[in-house]
Amino acid sequence: MNNDRRALLFGLGAVLIWSTVATAFKLTLRYVDHMQLLLLAHFFSLIVLGSVLAVRGRLHLLLCATRKQYAVAAGLGFLNPFLYYLVLFKGYDLLPAQVAQPVNFTWALTMAWLSVPLLGQRLRLRDFIAGVVCYTGVLVLSTGGDPGSLRVDSPCGLALILFSTLIWSLYWIYNRRSDLDPVAGLFLGFLFALPLTFGVTAIASDLSIPWQGWLGGAYVGTFEMGISFVLWLTAMKLTSSTARIANLIFIAPFLSLIFIHFVLGEHVVEATFVGLALIVAGLWWQSGEARHEQSRKAVR
Repeated sequence: MNNDRRALLFGLGAVLIWSTVATAFKLTLRYVDHMQLLLLAHFFSLIVLGSVLAVRGRLHLLLCATRKQYAVAAGLGFLNPFLYYLVLFKGYDLLPAQVAQPVNFTWALTMAWLSVPLLGQRLRLRDFIAGVVCYTGVLVLSTGGDPGSLRVDSPCGLALILFSTLIWSLYWIYNRRSDLDPVAGLFLGFLFALPLTFGVTAIASDLSIPWQGWLGGAYVGTFEMGISFVLWLTAMKLTSSTARIANLIFIAPFLSLIFIHFVLGEHVVEATFVGLALIVAGLWWQSGEARHEQSRKAVR
């Protein structure tokens, strides 16, 4: 099996995991609150990331980092997992999964816009058009197919999910400053953030967690916050066409609706399909230039 085929399989594995997480979030939030879910997922993700480093023989990297690298990892750990998942899980707690998941998917657009002031990149006409299309989709989703009414069932939930896209984008933009091995950097960030997660949960929530919460937290931490990252990173490393693998992500929100309907039991309304189609179309249009550039390089 050549590297491109292996990359495709790793990429599809990551997409399949991401397609289940909205359902896993909502199911687990039936038994625990968003802080408890964060604590559980945080704990299990550390085990997974540490195991990956051990299997790859890279645990020594955790001890060889410089003070600056540790400082960067700590700052990134505050953004992800602490702040990002704290906000994201609360947003999911307030919104139907079929609304929260597609809206969270707009992080790629948020990152493109933030790259202008933070990285000095230029905002293209393509980005403006993508923004109009994507946020029209968000409006259709959040109003249940009646955008003219501007009536949103949970304005706070919607605001939290949109805010989570800002946090996630900031994390990946500032992550460029880290020159650590990606998995080692992620592990250190998660490790430094664990006392924050534990403290917030102990003070504002409850450390007494039912077994259903442990089971759901183990799934989210192991797969969404652990294995999926490793699979995606491996796929990107193996492929000869980054754009080809990156395009796989567009499968995730549609596949997610299948799990949301048949496993979670949410009735997926027509407005969800319309809103999601607009969001994906906007993101597809925004990434078009990168896809064309990758195609030209592949031909050469």
